[in-house]
Amino acid sequence: MSPHPLSRIVSRFKREPSRTGSLIITFYGDAILPRGGSVWLGTLLQFLDMLGTDGGVVRTAVSRLAADGWLDRDKVGRKSFYKLAKSGREQFEAAVTHVYNPHASDWAGRFELLLIGNGADREASRTALAEAGFGSPMPGVWVAPSAAHLPPIVAGAIRLEVSADGAMGQRLVQASWSLERTAESYREFMKTFAPLENWIGGADAITPADAMLARVLLIHHYRRVILRDPLLPSVLLPPAWPALEARALCARLYQALLPASEILAGRPRGKRHRSVAAAGSGTGPAVFGRAAQHVTEITC
Repeated sequence: MSPHPLSRIVSRFKREPSRTGSLIITFYGDAILPRGGSVWLGTLLQFLDMLGTDGGVVRTAVSRLAADGWLDRDKVGRKSFYKLAKSGREQFEAAVTHVYNPHASDWAGRFELLLIGNGADREASRTALAEAGFGSPMPGVWVAPSAAHLPPIVAGAIRLEVSADGAMGQRLVQASWSLERTAESYREFMKTFAPLENWIGGADAITPADAMLARVLLIHHYRRVILRDPLLPSVLLPPAWPALEARALCARLYQALLPASEILAGRPRGKRHRSVAAAGSGTGPAVFGRAAQHVTEITC
């Protein structure tokens, strides 16, 4: 019997270098933020347990996220609840449009050019600029098609607008972004998640725990790919660019998983849910809190 398609994705996640903190941020942004943004630590422990992540690793990741300004902790009796901190929310919201409803800029042959000095926040600036779609043709220089979103952390940078169309524009693109690597990441994403379509459309009902696990891993992997995509205008992209196909797959899977995964919001607090992909743990995520005021959706 071939492995369950979700089990294969979970196994792949486990083989990768630890990304517990990044997955927690995905979980917050997609499942927790639409419900007020605060969640009990026990819920995170139960969710990550489905991936076989040790509770100590989860607690360490949460502590690091808090120390790095991503999360704030609230104590209610003996329980700890965590929510996105102001800076964490700002960083997440800056990426929301890029991830959930990406559109290439209206390009007229011009680029934004930023000059970044050697300040103490240079590394944080590099991360924010890369996730906003900027590329770097040389140290300290960042470019993006005109009208690109400028992360707040680099608001004080020297900002220019330059013209570079035709062959010169292509040279600048090749020097600034590794487009082939991004294209390969899109293709690998589709290869990994396409088998879920037959599973979701099969005769057996999907458990809420499996639906939520699949949904978060789907967005987590897609987010990692698309945040490396500068969303360049089509005239600057190589032939057969796979971004639209990958986004369409992600949208179909997300919408198909949404109803079952949202059932968890109405379950009693602390109730456990069995997952076929839980690799021996037999547990699923606890309730996330109040019913959702709105549900974040992917659009095409």
